Parts: sequence; structure tokens; C-alpha cells
Amino acid sequence: MKIEESVSYLLAKLTVAHRNLLEKSVTQVGLHSGQVFVLMELWKQDGQRQIDLADKLNLAAPTVNKILGGLLEGDYVTRERYEDDGRSTRIFLTDKGENAKALVEEKWTEIEEQTVLGMSSTEALIFKQLLQKLMGADL
Repeated sequence: MKIEESVSYLLAKLTVAHRNLLEKSVTQVGLHSGQVFVLMELWKQDGQRQIDLADKLNLAAPTVNKILGGLLEGDYVTRERYEDDGRSTRIFLTDKGENAKALVEEKWTEIEEQTVLGMSSTEALIFKQLLQKLMGADL
């Protein structure tokens, strides 16, 4: 089998293309793609510990720290010392961070439409199920 015909190769190419599409879209609202994923976690549960965000996003702590730096600078979040452990910090959304949700959801809907463009609703559903299956795989 040629590498270029493998599932892994196609998935890697798709991942890069989709990441570029996502980045282009969310920069229109003043964010970067990594920041969006942190915000999504905070929209689910505000006030999370920084280390928990890193775990949920499967990112290294320094990477999350850098992402949070941009969100702090942009006034999307605040950082507070964790009461039980002064070494740990909790991250809270600001009003701007809360309000960004509607903008991001709008952009995400546009991205979703572009992603499945040319697929039937059945194909889009099967594609989603296959991606979910891959997400659960031990890669």
C-alpha cells in the first residue's frame, strides 16, 4: 500500500486542512483555535483548575498556560489562585468570554456546513460516527 492511500495519511491531511479552516474562521472573531477549545471547556463548567483543562484537552500544562495567556490578555478569562492549594489556579470566564460563545457557535455552524458540503445527510452521519469511533480508539 502506498502511504498516500492510507487512512492515516488521508486523516492527517484532513486534520491539517480542517485546522486551517477553523483557524481562519475563529480569527474573524479575534480568537485562535486553541483558545476556542479552552473556552468550550469553560462554557461547560466555569472555574476549572488549569491542570484539569490541560487534562481534558490532552495538552501539556505549558501549552495551556500559553493559550490562557492570550485569553487573559484579551480579557476573555481571569485566573485566580485555588483556595485549597495556592500553587493551583482556577480559570473563570469574564463577560467577554461568556459573550464570545454566540460568535463561536455561529462560526462553528459555518465550519460544520463547509465540512460536510457535498455529503448526503446519511454520509455526514456515518462520517461523524466513524470519527467518534476513531476518537475512542487507542491511537
